[in-house]
Amino acid sequence: MTMDEIIVFTGGLDGVLTLRPAPGDGAPELAWGDAFFYYSPDGVVPTTTQPFATIVTKNYPGDETSRLERPGAFRVNVAAGREAFTRWTGHAPRETATAATEDGGGAGAASGGGDAEDTVIAHPVYGPQGWLAVVNPGPRTGEAVRELVTAAYRLARARYERRAEAG
Repeated sequence: MTMDEIIVFTGGLDGVLTLRPAPGDGAPELAWGDAFFYYSPDGVVPTTTQPFATIVTKNYPGDETSRLERPGAFRVNVAAGREAFTRWTGHAPRETATAATEDGGGAGAASGGGDAEDTVIAHPVYGPQGWLAVVNPGPRTGEAVRELVTAAYRLARARYERRAEAG
C-alpha cells in the first residue's frame, strides 16, 4: 500500500480535508511531504481539533522509534479510539503494555516495536490517546489501514456533528 493510495482513499471520504504541506505554503519545513486528514465539510482547517489521521515521512522530535529516516519509509497514524485500540493491542490506550502478544488481539497486531513494518502498533507517542500506527503498510495491513481510517473518520465526523448540534 503506497502513501498515495492511502491519501486517495482517505481524501475520498465525504467531508475530508487533506493537507499536504509543501515549500512556500507557510507550513513548517518539518511537515513538508506529510499528509494530515481532518473531517471538515466546509473545507476550512479546524482550529480546535486535531486530524483524525496523518501520514508522516520523517522522524519528528521525540518520535524517532519508527526509524522513518530510511529511504521510502512512512507511517500512517490513526486516531482509532479506545475500542479499536484495545482490539488491536490487547490493552486499553492508557495502560502500559509490558508484554505484547503475537496477535495482540487483532490480526497481525502488536503493542510495541515502533519500527515494525506492515504491522498495526500502538502509536509510539500518542498510543495513550488511542492512536494506532502502521509503518510501511503492505499486504498484511492494507485492509486494516482502510478499516482503521474509516473508523477514525466516523469518530471525527460524529464529534463534529455533536459540536455543531451543541453550538
